[in-house]
Amino acid sequence: MKKVLKLGLPKGSLQESTLKLFKKAGYNVTVGSRSYYPDFDDIEIQAMLIRAQEMAKYVDDGVLDAGLTGKDWILEQGADVREVAELNYAKGGLRPVKWVIAVPNDSRIKTIKDLKGKRIATELVGYTRKYLKSRGIKSEVDFSWGATEVKPPYLADAIVELTETGSSLKANNLRIVETILESSTRFIANKKSWKDKWKKQKMENIVLLLRGALAAEEKVGLKMNVPEKSLRRVMTLLSSLHSPTISQLSDTGWFALEVVIDEKTVRDIIPKLKSVGAEGIIEYPLNKVIP
Repeated sequence: MKKVLKLGLPKGSLQESTLKLFKKAGYNVTVGSRSYYPDFDDIEIQAMLIRAQEMAKYVDDGVLDAGLTGKDWILEQGADVREVAELNYAKGGLRPVKWVIAVPNDSRIKTIKDLKGKRIATELVGYTRKYLKSRGIKSEVDFSWGATEVKPPYLADAIVELTETGSSLKANNLRIVETILESSTRFIANKKSWKDKWKKQKMENIVLLLRGALAAEEKVGLKMNVPEKSLRRVMTLLSSLHSPTISQLSDTGWFALEVVIDEKTVRDIIPKLKSVGAEGIIEYPLNKVIP
């Protein structure tokens, strides 16, 4: 019997970034325009697109062996799953997202205590109710089917909304009162599936490659040739980074250096390397960095 891992991929806001991450990790994944069943070039993976909001429930129930979803939706569902790995990526970048309480700029609500007796709209109903209850605040929390930012002040006094940068809230003349949850993407597993030796190894292999792809996301490789007389100065510039790989060239008195560095430092360090004698500097992208 062919062994298969049933894997849930998030449909919606995380879909594009997740598929991009899997591609960088080495998986060729194709999704038809109306299909909910992506094709992997790995015949041991049977994938399905499911909304992140529902993912944890299906993994908990054993419909799926594993899946990717946000920590927020695991808490909202109250799912009893194995969190295999935290993967720090979201729709727009490599950072956690936040669920915040927001109100109109001219609202009299200044602190969370001012929400007592008020109406709140959110998609994160269960967690919001628990959060307010834990602080002794009784409010009416209604489920929002979308366009939550436009509901205050007429349809709600406040909202609890997901944000990465806060720009959408500002555009709708809303200000943040309090952050109630920070969330990142998690690779989760059904607890029974995790006890299966083959499935556990398969999941660990996938996570290793996904983590490697994420680690490479903000890094690049640098290669350069350095004359012996400049080697010390080049090494001084690279001293705060990982130790470069050094090999002697066939040309007497020359060395080849290779190093992995943060992409954001490249524009500053390349001119400095050139100025102290490095030549033939090559910058190249990375797919995976495996520690």
